[in-house]
Amino acid sequence: MVIINTKFCKGCQICVDFCPKHIIKLDDMQKAQIIDQSKCISCGFCELRCPDYAITVVKE
Repeated sequence: MVIINTKFCKGCQICVDFCPKHIIKLDDMQKAQIIDQSKCISCGFCELRCPDYAITVVKE
């Protein structure tokens, strides 16, 4: 499961570019959001690449 802290997200789109399942997109406010949590494989690429520490991946 991916948790995004939108207060920290600056909309750089790095997480969007690195997600192998393409489940992250930027919303109208240019903040990252998960579009289908069920497709997440908990790889952690988004969390590792986020320069603002806005993403946390919780392995279930």
